[in-house]
Amino acid sequence: MTNNENGKKETNPQLKLPLWAGLVILAMCAAVVLLLGLLAVSIMERRWEAQRPGLVLKPIDEWQPDNAVWGQNYPNEYDTYLKTRIDDTKTKYGGAYPRDYLEEDPMQVILFAGYGFSKEYLQARGHYHAVTDVKQTERIKTPYNPGTCLTCKSTDVPRLMDKMGVAQFYAANFHDIKEQVQFPIGCQDCHDPKTMSLRITRPALQEGFESMNKDINEASHQEMRSLVCAQCHVEYYFSREPKEYLTFPWKKGTKVEEVIEYYDELEFTDYVHPISKTNIIKAQHPDYELYMTGVHSYIGVSCADCHMPYHSQGGMKLTDHHIQSPLLNIANSCAVCHRWSEEQIRDRVEGIQDKVQTAMLDAEDAIVKAHFDVRAAIDAGVTDEKLAPARKLIRHAQYRWDYISASNGMGFHSPQECMRVLGDSANQAQQSRLIVARLLAEKGIASETQYPDYSTREKAVQVISLYE
Repeated sequence: MTNNENGKKETNPQLKLPLWAGLVILAMCAAVVLLLGLLAVSIMERRWEAQRPGLVLKPIDEWQPDNAVWGQNYPNEYDTYLKTRIDDTKTKYGGAYPRDYLEEDPMQVILFAGYGFSKEYLQARGHYHAVTDVKQTERIKTPYNPGTCLTCKSTDVPRLMDKMGVAQFYAANFHDIKEQVQFPIGCQDCHDPKTMSLRITRPALQEGFESMNKDINEASHQEMRSLVCAQCHVEYYFSREPKEYLTFPWKKGTKVEEVIEYYDELEFTDYVHPISKTNIIKAQHPDYELYMTGVHSYIGVSCADCHMPYHSQGGMKLTDHHIQSPLLNIANSCAVCHRWSEEQIRDRVEGIQDKVQTAMLDAEDAIVKAHFDVRAAIDAGVTDEKLAPARKLIRHAQYRWDYISASNGMGFHSPQECMRVLGDSANQAQQSRLIVARLLAEKGIASETQYPDYSTREKAVQVISLYE
């Protein structure tokens, strides 16, 4: 405002806004209010949905195997699950890329001589590929393989178990029922379709708990966030009676010594090694058992906390169903608790894994040489009776090595336990070699065993072909 010559106040024409500018400001304010309103409504809806997990758009059948059907009710979770199709991710020792273990480590060709793992041993891809990969692997190309091989590969399995009976499903020929198995690992494996609560759909886990006189129904929700993984990520074997029945060797406990004791009392063998004639037990992937000996289990961190971390979307807290290595999602997994940079976290994890790998390779070297030492004794005429102690040590050493090697994470789930087990493995392999050296000396052979060249996969395959 200004004063004119008569002392009257008048409006400064420079402060006047054109009519169109006022309309624009009004429209912008209205748009902001509208957007804030929509955001508030969205947040309230998401929170309301989160508080009512049992509310679904469409009923889901008890044994519905199609993950896409579940995805109609839970699209956010389903979208992240579909990312398990990605198969080109790599960490230093893991990821979803199907790296060839036999190419990277030819000693494993020797260790698995006489068994399917010497023909093909690939790193597993994501859950989305489970059915495809099990049907295509070279390890099941023989005319008969048990239906048990399909147990952890598909959401069709609980339906078939319900239809056929559990024992009948296990005993069926893989090739006779594989066409009935179409949908990969997914929603129904872990969730109740009515309540979405976590549940156990594979009887072997429940039976494993019962063998230890434990009730899995007493598990807390946080424990269930690991136990649903333990339905498959465990050590197991196929019993002879009932035929090919999936069994967890936990009757004496879940530690490696307790499992070995169980197998020895059962006189269980997966295959006879063609070089040393040793009865070998093939470890599967005892991720849960190793995790239970580690610090994360001790402080109550579940498998899902690291491999399926929470994230926020539209104001709602969701579990990421893109199950993968935590090193591919450090911000949402590791960094929630560990306040270091992503680079520091990765360096620390890989540093631990490097040490475990070194110990693993040392154990492998000793075991492979032990096999060839026993073979030299066989060729020299040493009796099976005298070789029995050396073979038992090889059996125990190789199982301990495989217990760590077959587990995911290159030892990170329980670094101290892995180093202890691998140390025992190498020690027992060397004890076996000492026994054989004395037996060879009794035959007048004092020279060191001449070991063949198995430095590449191709050379290792040629070596075992002489014995198989």
